[in-house]
Amino acid sequence: MAQKLKFGNGTWATKEGSTLAYNDENNNFKPLPFTTTRNSIATRVNKQGLIEVVGNDVPRIDYTDSAKGVLLLENSSTNLITYSEDFTQGWTESNSIITSNQVISLDGTLNADKLTKSDINGSVIKGYTFVGGEVFSIFAKADESNILTIDNGDGRSYFNLINGTCNAATGGGYIEHYGNGWYRCTVENSFVGASTIRIYPSDSLTSLSGTTGSLYIWGAMLEANSFSTSYIPTNGSTVQRLADTASGSGNSEVFNDSEGVLFADIAALANDLTNRTIALSDGTTSNTVRIQYLTVSNAIWATVTNIGAGGNQAVLQYTSSDITTNSKVSFRYKENDFSLWVNGFEVATDTSGVTFSANTLNTLQFDRGNGAEDFYGKTKEIGYYDTALTDLELETLTSYRSLNELVTELNLNTL
Repeated sequence: MAQKLKFGNGTWATKEGSTLAYNDENNNFKPLPFTTTRNSIATRVNKQGLIEVVGNDVPRIDYTDSAKGVLLLENSSTNLITYSEDFTQGWTESNSIITSNQVISLDGTLNADKLTKSDINGSVIKGYTFVGGEVFSIFAKADESNILTIDNGDGRSYFNLINGTCNAATGGGYIEHYGNGWYRCTVENSFVGASTIRIYPSDSLTSLSGTTGSLYIWGAMLEANSFSTSYIPTNGSTVQRLADTASGSGNSEVFNDSEGVLFADIAALANDLTNRTIALSDGTTSNTVRIQYLTVSNAIWATVTNIGAGGNQAVLQYTSSDITTNSKVSFRYKENDFSLWVNGFEVATDTSGVTFSANTLNTLQFDRGNGAEDFYGKTKEIGYYDTALTDLELETLTSYRSLNELVTELNLNTL
């Protein structure tokens, strides 16, 4: 299974404005750059587990939940919290005390604040406002208290900062471990009308009662978005992170018009029912080989479009249990022989359709082929093969080699 194009799988080469794929034909590695753009700063989690800021147009290889790293591509978002790391600004204390710069935060500096209860019947800091439909997140770490409670207007969500569990209110909530005892706690807001954000330390997953205590907080973020995105630091004003794009790798010498395999180890940022596409194309939507998430819940699609032959030649669909978990996806295209493989299984086929005439496919892009339907997600690996691999080869390519590999790749609990 000789690859004509390799990208990722723990081997990353990035610089401002591009990230590289490789061609191992004749054992000669030839750089095949993806052009990457983002006209703003952004953050990533580096290999050391720290959140760091990267400059404009710098591709982000993120290690939040993968030791091999992923290419992180995100939509534009704005942090509406004007002082994301200073809780003495924009928040009002009630039966509570904020003490600044008490422990090392996730950016590696001494800038995380301490929230201390001063009344046994409950304490709170409140500030900023949900208008309706936003998502709020904050990083928290246990101290004397191990429960962080957030009121999202619909009710209270309780986050256990020891075992990483969440008792969510209406509107939803979830918790993610970032290492060294820090958790990102997120609540979604569906409340109609303005509602003040309230944060409580507690010792219970069902109420605000308990002894006086304390916990640490850092990195608050409020987004007019349906899900939380990578952290955007602020210091006195709102800050926008612009969208990422990646396109343009390969050429007509790399891609075979008559047959081949497009492979992607990918996860969506959310099951948000939007179009997100990775495509081989001629730079338009007229001739494409695509793997994509569409407007159907948890669906993975693979399509071949040949405008000269009448449009779609193959449309294959598979419903995943959760597209936010990485899947190994392979799409084989060959005249009258199209098949979609996901995580070791053939999940859809089509035995009628044509491919392309010579010198048609000439680019691989993280979009539909024309700059629309940008792929927002986490990419561990992209591969391209210029022959139609056998079923056994496709099974091997998309399978996890062992139970340990499955646990590691999907970021599951240790065996």
